[in-house]
Amino acid sequence: MMIRLVTFDALHTLVTPRLPIYIQYSQTFAPFIGDLDPNSIKQSFKVALKQVQQEMPVYKSDNGAQGWWAEVIKRTAIGAGADRTAVESSLPEMVPKLLHRFSSKEGYKLFDESIFVLRELHRMKIRTALISNTDARMRLALDDLDVSKYFNPMLLSEEVGIEKPDVEIFQRACQKTTYLDGNVADTVSPQEVVHVGDELVCDYNGAQSAGMEALLIRRPGPEGESERREDGENIQGLSVVNDLWGVVEWVKAHNSNASHGS
Repeated sequence: MMIRLVTFDALHTLVTPRLPIYIQYSQTFAPFIGDLDPNSIKQSFKVALKQVQQEMPVYKSDNGAQGWWAEVIKRTAIGAGADRTAVESSLPEMVPKLLHRFSSKEGYKLFDESIFVLRELHRMKIRTALISNTDARMRLALDDLDVSKYFNPMLLSEEVGIEKPDVEIFQRACQKTTYLDGNVADTVSPQEVVHVGDELVCDYNGAQSAGMEALLIRRPGPEGESERREDGENIQGLSVVNDLWGVVEWVKAHNSNASHGS
């Protein structure tokens, strides 16, 4: 079947931190709890994030996403060697600063080709949507980067209460939406959708479980260092693209084959 909708993951697929997250954390921490070793922050952040994701999935904490991230930030700082008392007394100031930073282009930037690929897909009359395991601040960041208008729908896990790889979040993207010009688009079947993301389990396997085509993005060099790669992952035989232009070429080839009945 012809591809009529491309759904994208957000972080490390369309957008990337303007500076590595651990550097931005280090910069924000310094005035409050002193200088911490950036490499220690990098390792501590990974541990803290994984722990909190397991303990409180879909940003479910007593104080919503802000409380969820406050716990990640606290564990990151303490795990990197900061004094616990100093961290806890500084959290009311550090948390809002970090949350604001990562809700705008201060914290994030688009990959160089992102906007051009989105425009090209719309020129090809291919709809685009977003499916992201992030909180509502990603919507603010994409607004600030002036690309929100390309995503209909925009499904953020905090807002919908579901996380990838749950098939329901992928199925919701197939519902009736509208094009940028206001024309109504018919509901699409999963077989008419390809999902693009950097996580093997959440993005690639999740999309395939929902009946969609899937593309795994694996950028070469420094641009791909932050992608979520599984330890010892085997991606042989999977559909992999090296950048977002690879998505355009894949869609063109797939639709050309479909139109010729092959």
